[in-house]
Amino acid sequence: MHPMPTYADSSEDRAKSAAKIIKSPANYKICQGCDSIVLMKAHTCPNCASYRFEDSMAAVIRQARRERRSVVPADLK
Repeated sequence: MHPMPTYADSSEDRAKSAAKIIKSPANYKICQGCDSIVLMKAHTCPNCASYRFEDSMAAVIRQARRERRSVVPADLK
């Protein structure tokens, strides 16, 4: 069993994560089920189990610049 990933909660953490994603957008893709940004190597989304993704680097950069809208497990507690 894999441990649950940690999520950026503060706006400062979110900005750091976004900068990392924008710097290397080819390493990420967007889940079409919940709009989460996940690592390119993921076969299913860790948040919603979807297997459909948008892997355009331009789309990843656009999504990283947006305010987080996806629901993560911590939001459900």
